[in-house]
Amino acid sequence: MPDNITVNRRQNVLSLFQLYAEDQMRAGVPPKGMEQAYARKLQMSPSMWSQIKSNRPIGDKLARQIEAACGKPNGWLDEEHEPQGLNAAEQQFLSMALKAWRTTNAEGRKRLKLAMKEVIAGAS
Repeated sequence: MPDNITVNRRQNVLSLFQLYAEDQMRAGVPPKGMEQAYARKLQMSPSMWSQIKSNRPIGDKLARQIEAACGKPNGWLDEEHEPQGLNAAEQQFLSMALKAWRTTNAEGRKRLKLAMKEVIAGAS
């Protein structure tokens, strides 16, 4: 079973990539080639980046290299952080919710808001 530092490093580097990708897309950069560009930013090969995404452990030296390339202090990857950015499932849900909101009338929007409030209340 992986230790917390291994899990934290992987989650944090994926979170950093998510933020990078969101920033690039907001700037109008097409998604094609983004993985390779991120690997260059981290000063590693695209193959190494692919391995990291596929659960390759991140050693101490590589962790410090990633932190430096991303402007994070030493040890940042090792710590647990709140996830940043949206994952694919969250993006898909928000897109669907926005489409539902935009394609319905006032009554439909009222029902959507009520349904969300019920889900939130049920989760408490």
